[in-house]
Amino acid sequence: MTTPGALRSTVLVVASRSRSPRIEAVGGLAVRRTGVDRVHLVGSAATPLGGDTIDVRIVVEAGARLHVCSVAASVALPGRSTDVSHASWTVEVEDGAEVIVDPEPTIVAGSADHRSSLSLHLGDRVRAAVRERIQIGRSGEVDGRWSGVFRVDGVAGPVLRHRLDLGRGAAGHDALFAPTASISTLTWPECLAESPSGDTVTGLETTMPMAGGGTLSTWLGHRLPVTRSVAALSARGDQPARLASAVSAAPSFADGSSP
Repeated sequence: MTTPGALRSTVLVVASRSRSPRIEAVGGLAVRRTGVDRVHLVGSAATPLGGDTIDVRIVVEAGARLHVCSVAASVALPGRSTDVSHASWTVEVEDGAEVIVDPEPTIVAGSADHRSSLSLHLGDRVRAAVRERIQIGRSGEVDGRWSGVFRVDGVAGPVLRHRLDLGRGAAGHDALFAPTASISTLTWPECLAESPSGDTVTGLETTMPMAGGGTLSTWLGHRLPVTRSVAALSARGDQPARLASAVSAAPSFADGSSP
């Protein structure tokens, strides 16, 4: 059922070896080309509010490269008639392609209940790095709720089915830990996730090599630390492309501000 007054935002980005990325965007998100193979998502309206939905589809055609990021943190807010908002990302990486998806954090503010899903479909001989950063609450807020599902499929079948819940009412939110921030980084085929700095005393980090290939690194804590961006570095000549960590020109904090 559609919530009255809710905003539906859709984004399509298709990267090709032979031309600049093709972009379609409707609703509260716009997309800007910021490099030969890089695009930034830009908020053109206050979204997601309760009742809003965001659908992002990214297609990287065979042999192409694409780096997707955003200009600022996304803030999920409760709506007038519901606290629940949804975001869905689908990333399709065809044979021999390379993709990095590294948007700024999502901040779940007030009593908002934000639910996200990310589906990654990998072809043969691909390189991929996908990172999702979540923070429950702005300064002094603790009532938000977030749940996220991460699915990865390769040419041989399912690779990963992963779910996290944060905030009050989540299964892992108890007197022992009660994390309110998370970083999930999937890399394919090798591991390149850095260890976050900052909330290292109360943070919990796990790196899991997956049986089907690739690595999932998950960090849980109370406040998002400042982290470096995941950037693409392409080797020249006949050497294969590789993905590595690089220092961001302007790192951002959990509240979306800059240093």
